[in-house]
Amino acid sequence: MSSNRIDICFEQLKAQGKKALITFVTAGDPDMATTEKNVLAMFENGADIIELGVPFSDPIAEGPTIQKASLRSLLAGTTLDKIFELVKSLRQKTDKPLLLMMYINTIFKYGTERFFETCKAVEIDGVIVPDMPFEERDEIQDTADKYGIYNINLVAPTSKERIKMIAEASKGFVYVVSSLGVTGTRKEITTDFDTLLTPFKEGDYCPYCIGFGISDAQQANKISKHADGVIVGSAIVNIIAQAGRESPASVGEFVKGLKDAMLNS
Repeated sequence: MSSNRIDICFEQLKAQGKKALITFVTAGDPDMATTEKNVLAMFENGADIIELGVPFSDPIAEGPTIQKASLRSLLAGTTLDKIFELVKSLRQKTDKPLLLMMYINTIFKYGTERFFETCKAVEIDGVIVPDMPFEERDEIQDTADKYGIYNINLVAPTSKERIKMIAEASKGFVYVVSSLGVTGTRKEITTDFDTLLTPFKEGDYCPYCIGFGISDAQQANKISKHADGVIVGSAIVNIIAQAGRESPASVGEFVKGLKDAMLNS
């Protein structure tokens, strides 16, 4: 029995016949106090796992929505240490899984050992590093394992023959990128998930969740039928961009709508 919150979360959901709702916010957008309120509002309204985006000056995998959020956060003075302080504060109020989504340079700059040691100290459960190719995961994997932090692997529609290999090496869950290109909301997701996800269904691997482009309750309902969970980011970041410090109520309402739609799938 794993003690990582991510595993426990998926085990509980599976026992209840439910799918995971994983949501994303850029930490520090528009400020840390609002981020904390948004995280708690999302957990209260049905989010199971939350990814905190660590702002980066050149976020290559991101579309304009998250790029702008990164910029707003950096201009507000966000640093990795301040994000760790935010997590410490959140841990006094919630025991649900928290992940950091970030670029590899940020980890190297902070110091890989020091980074994962701090993750453990503040009780971060996992990291997602979108610009680190699976083949180069050794650069952080041993250190992550040493501190019990899950390094969440990504697979894309182009990963075909590599999917099984990635699934076998994964812990927590696998982040299935729904479509090619950068993050952002999409009107229609045309990926053939049945074909893409066949390798997962054929083996006894960790859960797999689909993200990139899921923008409303209807899409969340549809996509949740194909996977163990759905990941929603840009749509939430859009609400924060519009409402700023007033965003927690709207964010909570939006997340509740997603969760309700998934319960009816």
